[in-house]
Amino acid sequence: METIGMPELLVILGVAVLLFGGKKIPEVAKGLGEGIRNFKTALKGEPEKPAAEVAEVEKIEASKV
Repeated sequence: METIGMPELLVILGVAVLLFGGKKIPEVAKGLGEGIRNFKTALKGEPEKPAAEVAEVEKIEASKV
């Protein structure tokens, strides 16, 4: 079985642009990345942090820079 080459990737990209539009693709990619991250976290069995705690940690890290 062959691997996916450049022509095939270009066709897939073209179909994605036609289906979602140029402005919607970054949103779809972001959602896909978050989904994969959540799936990996669930597999590790780590409990989710409350949103308030995450925001507080990000605020502290931003002030350090």
